Amino acid sequence: MAGPEDACGPVRFEEVEHTADRALRIYGTTWEGFLVNAAHGLNSILAPSPSRVAGPVAKEVDLEAIDRESLLVAWLSELAYWAEVESLVFDRFDFIDLTPEKVRASIRGGVAERLGRNVKAVTYHGLAIIETSSGFSATVVFDV
Repeated sequence: MAGPEDACGPVRFEEVEHTADRALRIYGTTWEGFLVNAAHGLNSILAPSPSRVAGPVAKEVDLEAIDRESLLVAWLSELAYWAEVESLVFDRFDFIDLTPEKVRASIRGGVAERLGRNVKAVTYHGLAIIETSSGFSATVVFDV
């Protein structure tokens, strides 16, 4: 699939129909771009309007998993946790160490004026990250 591109191109993620929860199809030409686009997709559920009230907030994230799918779930779950606990929504990501099983990053964002929805869980339902010559894609289902 040559059409979708990561943060440099027009399609980073798109919502797909799902019976009970919310689902996003995530794209990225690189593993880093894929994780950034997944975070932006989550943000579209958490805080549909990008306005912030508090000054910049920075956190360090250090996650390990057994595979890409588990790392993606851990990554999005970490971001959803900060939204739930402190209304933090992150939009800038500096990856320090990134492999298919590990992410260490400095993330920055701010407090959302209002969260659109809370994400109770990032699920493994039908989750499979597809890697092709044009990059990565996956459908992620969120329990909201």
